[in-house]
Amino acid sequence: MPKTFSKLLSSTFFFLSTLLLFSIKLASAKPHGFSNSLSLKHFGLKRQKLSHLHFYFHDVISGRNPTAIRVASAALTNKSETGFGTVVMVDDPLTATPDRNSKLVGKAQGIYVSAAQDVVGLLMVMNLAFVEGKYNGSALSLLGRYTVFSTVREMPIVGGSGLFQFSRGYAQAKTHTFNIKTGDAVVEYNVYVLHY
Repeated sequence: MPKTFSKLLSSTFFFLSTLLLFSIKLASAKPHGFSNSLSLKHFGLKRQKLSHLHFYFHDVISGRNPTAIRVASAALTNKSETGFGTVVMVDDPLTATPDRNSKLVGKAQGIYVSAAQDVVGLLMVMNLAFVEGKYNGSALSLLGRYTVFSTVREMPIVGGSGLFQFSRGYAQAKTHTFNIKTGDAVVEYNVYVLHY
């Protein structure tokens, strides 16, 4: 029994020593290939914050200075009840209140595409570029489904720049006003974003 225990102890010691040396070698190895792990401290990143942004999105398709224009459509778009295939480019103002002439806090710049045949559902791809306060020069990237006639639409925030580097979150959109004659809309946005 003592010889067996001694062999087992010796084998276990050898195994653990080899494992320890292998682990040290891996930990000190230089990165190879195209990726490696980095510390958040390397970028000066600390604890994440949760911010709430509230503003109004003005989608103006009428008049002399529209902020949203149709740039493409499919052959069957005009026959579609949902406008399926329509592509619209936007540079919509974001304001502090529903009044179009209130303080400009940013611009929604990107596209929305009618992407559903059974409901009026859009694919929204845009940057929310801020021009006011501490977020001046920073932007959030929004990408998601927007069902126009839902009371509240929720879309993911998939990233950002400036103070919003490494951000993630979601945006809730709710129609404030819609002009049936012109197609112009004011949409209230509440954006919740985790960022450093």
